Amino acid sequence: MNLLNDPWLPFRTKEGVTIYRPPTAMADPEVVDLALPRADFQGAAYQFLIGLLQTALPPQDHGDWLDRFIEPPGVDELATAFAPFADAFELDGDGPRFMQDLDPLDDVKDGTVSGLLIDAPGANGIKNNTDFFVKRGRAEAMCEDCAALALFTMQINAPAGGAGIRVGLRGGGPLTTLVLPEAADANLWSRLWLNVMTPRALTRSGQSWQAPRADDDSLFPWTAPTRVSDKKGTEVFPEGMHPLHPYWSMPRRFRLLFEDEACRCDICGREVVRIVRRIRAKKQGANYGGPWLHPLTPYRRDPKKPHEPPLSTKGQPGGLGYQHWSNLVLHDADASGALPALAVQDYVSQKVLAVDEERRAGEDIAALLKHARLWAFGYDMDNMKPRGWYSVEMPLVAVPPAQQERLRGWVHSFTDLARQVAWMVRTQVKNAWFDRPSEAKGDMSHIDQAFYDATHGAFFSALFGFQKTLAEADDTPRLPSEVAEQWYRILKREGMALFEEQALSGALEAADLQRATAARRQLQSFLVGRSKGSKAIRQFAETGGFALIAEPATTEEGMS
Repeated sequence: MNLLNDPWLPFRTKEGVTIYRPPTAMADPEVVDLALPRADFQGAAYQFLIGLLQTALPPQDHGDWLDRFIEPPGVDELATAFAPFADAFELDGDGPRFMQDLDPLDDVKDGTVSGLLIDAPGANGIKNNTDFFVKRGRAEAMCEDCAALALFTMQINAPAGGAGIRVGLRGGGPLTTLVLPEAADANLWSRLWLNVMTPRALTRSGQSWQAPRADDDSLFPWTAPTRVSDKKGTEVFPEGMHPLHPYWSMPRRFRLLFEDEACRCDICGREVVRIVRRIRAKKQGANYGGPWLHPLTPYRRDPKKPHEPPLSTKGQPGGLGYQHWSNLVLHDADASGALPALAVQDYVSQKVLAVDEERRAGEDIAALLKHARLWAFGYDMDNMKPRGWYSVEMPLVAVPPAQQERLRGWVHSFTDLARQVAWMVRTQVKNAWFDRPSEAKGDMSHIDQAFYDATHGAFFSALFGFQKTLAEADDTPRLPSEVAEQWYRILKREGMALFEEQALSGALEAADLQRATAARRQLQSFLVGRSKGSKAIRQFAETGGFALIAEPATTEEGMS
């Protein structure tokens, strides 16, 4: 099977029908999305197609990018662009196999194809009978299509796996962030093309751009013998590889073993005549070292240690919310160390600017890109064990480049206040629940999460208020006081509501009304800026230019 020519990817059309077509179907205006059977496959398929466009059809500048955004290529034009790379995308055969070791790996024992799934139980889990939640035997047979996606998903997300089992280029469990059009029914081409960049944007210091070739193993590592990492000094560094290599990195050594047998695929449920039940896997694959930056992943660096490589942002317990928005969108290397994905930075700083410049020059261009969405997804990993999969979409606003620093400051002040209020609500709920709260054990992060969920919509309403202010303002715009005051009032209201919901939520015989009332009084005093610890509230009101209304503390009235 050839992954560029054969109809192996499921696409969803405007009518809601799923059709299997080659990757060139992304240029069909009737195709609105991919339709993979697993969430991690869906995210990986997006990255596969973006990497393919980035390799075969890179825009030479932002004008070229905008032309293709407005007038997408046809399916035939894409087929012509992909044709020179077909030899590197064969899944089976005697030559190089896509994302597989050039060596047949005849010297290792076969394993089950479920070993390609990040959430499948490992050998120890099966041996010790600890696969309580993710059961063994869920994927004993895969069709060629699903096996290809499982292989690609594992290679680009490869988690820690023990001695000699190499982790992915961006570390285990990396987040991926993509820019999506605001319209939910936008065609697939616009969803993908928003994340494609110029060669200049992708070429880092120490690298040189060369026209991609199907036989270039610095781009497609499976076209040459594996750079085995059984000795020191065998690390793979950015300066020795093609600038596009992060899209096609290959840390693991695999070979798929194909069988001609009529069978139902355990992943997609289709009846097929060729399947993969067994694979071969070997240790000591490519060992990525140095300051790799994947264009679709956000990173963090330590501002106090500027010479250390940045670390990719990972999924964490509690998921993703607006409190993470700034670090995923706004570049802040010197203060917080946030390095958003290059694709997001390119959208915010270059693509929106290119559209505005064309419009100011008199071009009849619709108001593109003023609003978009940020799609963040990835596994939350505990070493080699997945704890969960997160997939979140958030608004992605655009402001003039000169105003991005101010936007970051305003966003930080809003999210910092939310964190302070969330912490105080959790603290006072704990005080209401326990006679000795400092000694109480247990995870109470669900209270923080409930608070962030309750204030999610209000944050993004404020964000759009920021965008409007910065788009219309002079060189030194002030934080809009009405937006700041509304944010404070919502945090105060939702904080009190959450406390009252949680404070007496335990067993009635364990409830202590006097303790709960005292905790409520402390929370209310904090929220109106009258306690010693509410300096953050007073400072926010002063910065926001609004007055705090001193409210009398209440006692049993609110708890009854």
